[in-house]
Amino acid sequence: MSAGPLELSLYQLLAFLGGLGGLWLLSVHALRRRGRRSAAGMDEDERDWSVPALDAEGPDHSLFHRWDPRIKIPALFVFILCLSGLVRLDTALMAVVVGLGSILAARLPLGRSLRRVSAMAGFLGMFLVVMPLTVPAKVGDTVVVFQHLSWLPFNVRGLHLAGVIVLKASAIALLVDPLLATAPFSTTIQALARLGLPETIGQMLLLAHRYIYVFQHEAQRMNRGMRARGFRKRFDLDTLRTLGNFLGMLLVRSFERTQRVHDAMLSRGYDGGLPRTIVFRARAVDWLKGALWVLAGIALLAFDRWRLP
Repeated sequence: MSAGPLELSLYQLLAFLGGLGGLWLLSVHALRRRGRRSAAGMDEDERDWSVPALDAEGPDHSLFHRWDPRIKIPALFVFILCLSGLVRLDTALMAVVVGLGSILAARLPLGRSLRRVSAMAGFLGMFLVVMPLTVPAKVGDTVVVFQHLSWLPFNVRGLHLAGVIVLKASAIALLVDPLLATAPFSTTIQALARLGLPETIGQMLLLAHRYIYVFQHEAQRMNRGMRARGFRKRFDLDTLRTLGNFLGMLLVRSFERTQRVHDAMLSRGYDGGLPRTIVFRARAVDWLKGALWVLAGIALLAFDRWRLP
């Protein structure tokens, strides 16, 4: 049986939207402020977190650092797949708690992970605004209708679905650090190769991870040079022309650098394949941790789908 629409005034709509937007902005501001405090002692280049760090950080004696990556990667990937299937708000919140606990267990910088989640706030916030207004009403849904805006019903079920999406995305983003930042990236690539990743793709990922920071530094250096010559971004044709020249020069310099890197690799004996220098040894505790993560993901999904209301 349908619950029927609830009629509210336009002032109540404005108060609700203002409160929701204010709460969201306060959350983003708190996350970014925490991240700035945690990065206060770093250099300027280290504070640039637009490119996510995928290399080992923190002490190497945590549970995740000592975990064989050939087992860690599939186990956490299965757990993330289970998280993507959650449909309840409370279990999605439990997934966020698990993500935070994993970062603490791995002894990784919590501020960096929170900054990554706050960077997603603008994109995820659109779900909280759009979905309550676009999800079609079904039998039993609670629909809020505001005065003078009867053509724009607000479906509470849409808000619930948006909240589940936001929490699941945040939980998955938090699990990226324990998955990728607890071993050197070269070790992760070699582990993926042992799991069946084509060697060409592994080389592309490894070289891209190595030289994306080089190209980023080149772009920062060119940008500082332009600003030293008085360039300021404006909404005019001169700015577009200057930015086009900037991108063209960056591509040309990047191409020249890749040619020099390739020649240097050939001179050092590169024959189309990277040497495998790491010997993996899986222990019983590695298999146990993998089994626990897989079972935890399946249990969380089962609790989400089949528990009593």
